[in-house]
Amino acid sequence: MAKIGIIGAGGWGCALAWLLHNNGNQVTVWSALKEEIHMLKECHEQKDKLPGVILQEDMEFTVSLAEAILNKDVLVMAVASPYIRSIAARVSHYVKKGQKIVNVSKGIEESTLMTLSQAIEQEIPQADVAVLSGPSHAEEVGKGIPTTIVVGSKNKETAEYLQNLFMSNVFRVYISSDVNGIELGAALKNVVALAAGMADGLGYGDNTKAALITRGIAEIARLGISMGGRIETFYGLTGIGDLIVTCASMHSRNRRAGILIGKGATMEEAMEEVKMVVEGVYSAKAGYALAQKYGVNMPIIEQVNKILFEGKPAADAVSELMLRDKKVENIDLRQLYQNSVEIPW
Repeated sequence: MAKIGIIGAGGWGCALAWLLHNNGNQVTVWSALKEEIHMLKECHEQKDKLPGVILQEDMEFTVSLAEAILNKDVLVMAVASPYIRSIAARVSHYVKKGQKIVNVSKGIEESTLMTLSQAIEQEIPQADVAVLSGPSHAEEVGKGIPTTIVVGSKNKETAEYLQNLFMSNVFRVYISSDVNGIELGAALKNVVALAAGMADGLGYGDNTKAALITRGIAEIARLGISMGGRIETFYGLTGIGDLIVTCASMHSRNRRAGILIGKGATMEEAMEEVKMVVEGVYSAKAGYALAQKYGVNMPIIEQVNKILFEGKPAADAVSELMLRDKKVENIDLRQLYQNSVEIPW
């Protein structure tokens, strides 16, 4: 049995708390919001963000970071991406050398263009930081619906330890050393999901969504490989797998926000209606800035930025994408493999 602190009591944090407790671990959930912790203590249910998933009676809930972190074997960072760095800075005071931290949030820090695990490592250099990502809606994980996911770590022993910790008969875990590729796929798929939602809101069909998914993963892979990721990561669970589920499901807050924008709502109105952090909005600017930094062509990401931040009508953006210069679909994959990095373990 491991002692685990969950930093963040939103839907994903609570779903993973439920899973890890079912796996026989001792779980403590932290939130900065007193009313959220009161709700969890009284109801053992995250009524706002994960209704219907009843958390176990012997699970602990606290507003004290010290209580959530001290003497824990593993910390799970389940904080919305805009708050990762500030919470990590607070967490750092209590983290011992070598303590394992698993980042399960998805995004890119806009001010630094760092992945979230890089921001955590900068604030908590004494920690052993890993990531967990893949096609995994909290609403389904919390109901025990079969799910497959990936743990990424630079250290194989850490990856295997976390694989055993999270693995269950309904939650299959693979491991990978491509931490950077995993996080880029996780962050940028939310931006493409916004575009897929916009297409739905405009009344377009399956043909359009299939195009956005396939061309979207091509854009993500081009950038990811330029930044040292491996091509197989982007065509695996944390790339195309996560992109498909996020573009296709109404569980996806990014798709839901995109639908509202496609119907004419502003970005602010869509975020207010969804009532949760829409990670793709925060990752869109960072994704486009990375594309410019590395000289990578990302037309879908570019058009999403113009819709979100320049007021461009979604229908006009689709027309511009359709009327781009003629292209060859696939480049030589051997070239991508030659540019890919060595697998460290």
